[in-house]
Amino acid sequence: MFYLDWTYLLIIPGMLLGLWAQSKVKSTYAEYSRIPTRLGRSASSVVNELLHRNGNRKVSIGRVSGELTDHYNPSNETLNLSDGVYASNSIAALGIAAHEAGHAMQKHENYVPLMLRTTIVPAVNICSSLSTPLFFLGLIMAWEPLTTLGIILFAASTVFALVTLPVEFNASNRAVAMLTEGGYVTGEEERGVRKVLQAAALTYVAAAVTSLLSLLRLVLIARRRD
Repeated sequence: MFYLDWTYLLIIPGMLLGLWAQSKVKSTYAEYSRIPTRLGRSASSVVNELLHRNGNRKVSIGRVSGELTDHYNPSNETLNLSDGVYASNSIAALGIAAHEAGHAMQKHENYVPLMLRTTIVPAVNICSSLSTPLFFLGLIMAWEPLTTLGIILFAASTVFALVTLPVEFNASNRAVAMLTEGGYVTGEEERGVRKVLQAAALTYVAAAVTSLLSLLRLVLIARRRD
């Protein structure tokens, strides 16, 4: 039966990598959220200053509920920090806030991968919702064009996951550079910031690997059914 298909084994490495990445993020965040920076300033005030120092005064800083829900919205130029980051002066908070500031600077400087990712988001959302139903409907109906269309639509989400990698890595590099060049963190604090951001980056790597393996699985299923 289909639910016993061996190709399910292909997605297990991605799932395990994802679980490990999530665990790594939480443990690293928990460790460095307990260590304050020597400056003792809140992440919200630091990120606002970072943006102004780099000539970006368009971004508004807001607060959002939840843990690790921090994000930058390029469509309306808002940078939202989670409850545990906004008022915190910890190494983890400054690293996370500076990472989002890195995204804001990407928008400010028209960083191409960010522009590409932002542009394809609506299309990717549609493709993701249609890909799996169309793929399996094509298998049931034994109609290869529909199955192929499902694979192509799913590939769009894989492209999105791959495009996300340079965007996130670049934002983290910008974060470390802005914090160190501005003298906000030094020595062990800088190493702590790097560890927090490297742990967060693993989640995006896991997502990309999972998407690639899932795409491979669909291709193998289609070829076998042919």
